[in-house]
Amino acid sequence: MLAGALTAVPAVLCPVPAQASQTTIHNADPSVIRVGGTYISAESSGGGIAVREASSPGGLGAAASHKVWSDTKGRGEVWAPEIVVDGGRYYIYFTSGTGSAHRMYVISSATADSGYGAETELALPDDKWAIDGTMFTFNGQRWFVWSGWAGDTNVEQNLYVARMSSPTTPTGARYIISQPRESWERVVGNPYINEAPAAIKDPDGQLHIVYSANGSWSDQYCMADLRLRSGGDPTYVWDWYKSNGCLFGSHAATMMPGWDPTLYVDGPGSHSFVLLDGDIGTSPPAGPKFPLMFTAVPKGTPYSWSNRYWFTGSFCWWGNTTYTRANVPGATSNSGWGLKFFE
Repeated sequence: MLAGALTAVPAVLCPVPAQASQTTIHNADPSVIRVGGTYISAESSGGGIAVREASSPGGLGAAASHKVWSDTKGRGEVWAPEIVVDGGRYYIYFTSGTGSAHRMYVISSATADSGYGAETELALPDDKWAIDGTMFTFNGQRWFVWSGWAGDTNVEQNLYVARMSSPTTPTGARYIISQPRESWERVVGNPYINEAPAAIKDPDGQLHIVYSANGSWSDQYCMADLRLRSGGDPTYVWDWYKSNGCLFGSHAATMMPGWDPTLYVDGPGSHSFVLLDGDIGTSPPAGPKFPLMFTAVPKGTPYSWSNRYWFTGSFCWWGNTTYTRANVPGATSNSGWGLKFFE
């Protein structure tokens, strides 16, 4: 069966799609949005950031790559740029630095593929190591979600959220919403990993943060879901319910019951939901399937960072999905929409 093939009776039937398409983009960490009929992507490129535009997600690989920012200050590695639109302006959030100095930065422009100014470091609360951050708006409030350390040492990567008073200004405290403490997200460690978070709203308006677990240096890399309970507080960790396993991965042993491993790729993760204007307010309602881009290594190819490509895939909302937990405050189970991912 295809990854995510039908194994239960859902509230909305997911069709079995064709095999996903490997793009010619030989890179990791896709970020893709749709503005009108144009698909716009951002990626790290040669010590900087490049943007592409195409009429379809699959067309991005053949599209011209426009360098929009270069690391002229020698900040270090440039990772996981995320492009969003706010108030008609484009913002690209990205990680730069080396070792424990990795921090989040932002650039902005009135146009997608040019005109970006100098980078600004985001003043995230507690000023700790931070990667893979992006902004979204939920219930009228801007939020920033990222992967970071609790302290100053590389023990584990947690997911945090903080409020934003503007697209470039975090405000208040940071709040932990996930730690890599489940057995299926501790198959590969040192450090244990929760990273690459992406927000989306389900057909009932509930907030989800889909993230990647296990080290990206391993084919155990996979995607899992955090679902905020109805009426929940995004800053309160126990209002979040975690899927009971990977929802998109290449190893049966770590998959949530009822979800199948991939057939054509290894280690899928670090994805993009390809939303209109990058806005979770435009998240797809219940329906058959929606576009997805993700990083993976083709099966049959040695798994390594250097062999990662962008893939086009799809996902659908899967109803009546129960996530369970134990030994924590609050209810031990929560039912609602889950996600099925297709290669």
